[in-house]
Amino acid sequence: MTVSLLWKPFHRIANGRLMQQRTMSLYNQTHGFREDEIKAKLQQFTGGSVDLSKEDDGIGILTLNNPRFMNAFTGTMMIELQERVAELESWKNGKGLIVHGAENTFCSGSDLNAVRTLSRPQDGVNMCMFMQNILTRLMRLPLITVALIQGKALGGGAELTTACDFRLMTSESEMRFVHKHMGLVPGWGGAARLVQILGSSPALRLLSGAEKVDAERALCLGLIEVVLPSSEERRPLQEARTWLNLYTKGPPEVIQSVKKVVSAGRELQLETALRIEKEIFGTVWGGPANLHALAQRTKHK
Repeated sequence: MTVSLLWKPFHRIANGRLMQQRTMSLYNQTHGFREDEIKAKLQQFTGGSVDLSKEDDGIGILTLNNPRFMNAFTGTMMIELQERVAELESWKNGKGLIVHGAENTFCSGSDLNAVRTLSRPQDGVNMCMFMQNILTRLMRLPLITVALIQGKALGGGAELTTACDFRLMTSESEMRFVHKHMGLVPGWGGAARLVQILGSSPALRLLSGAEKVDAERALCLGLIEVVLPSSEERRPLQEARTWLNLYTKGPPEVIQSVKKVVSAGRELQLETALRIEKEIFGTVWGGPANLHALAQRTKHK
């Protein structure tokens, strides 16, 4: 039996196992989380949308579209984000994703109407679990993800950026974890992810000081990768695509496999991550891209 024939069933088995791990929720009924109940409450707060376009080159564009309120998340937008993430989890030809906001601003966090109405502690905890589930699945997508920050990323909007692999900012934009001024701490997983990105001391400064972080400071902190030169509404999206293309060249199965091994290394203990890496390696060894490279006698320059 040829290597390529052996590759196909192993690829299906390993990818099925990894897909189950990615979509597994952090919280379920054993944690007191009842998704149907919180979704029924969130449905009351309508407005805005979360739009997804999937391009032929394997790059997806996820747009937060509620510009009247600086793209704040309404209840229905939270539910739509869950639906879009589920769609991206099964995108076989996907390689990358850009998350951005409509009309030259990123996101100002949660819709205050929902915040005021869901004022009981248990409602807040349920919304917290709902959004942590979604953003963890976003973080685990087998796509290379970029948050394009134009205008302001505040509160939950700042938290959303930390669920992406990379962050890019335009020169006039800012991030700010404003939770302290609301008498809160981050609840969508932003604090834990910020510590992973920056370390505990810089994360503590940003959270306890509720400081405005402009593009230059974010770059110095290592919070973003690059400051984009243009602040026009549409041009930064093209600049972000150009930047992302540097990391998404190649077949989708290879790009997705790279993201999977990095996700495993980030989240799992070393021995478990090594086993996952071994399984993923088996899905690409002798696969179409590997055989093509061998046939072309690809040389590294």
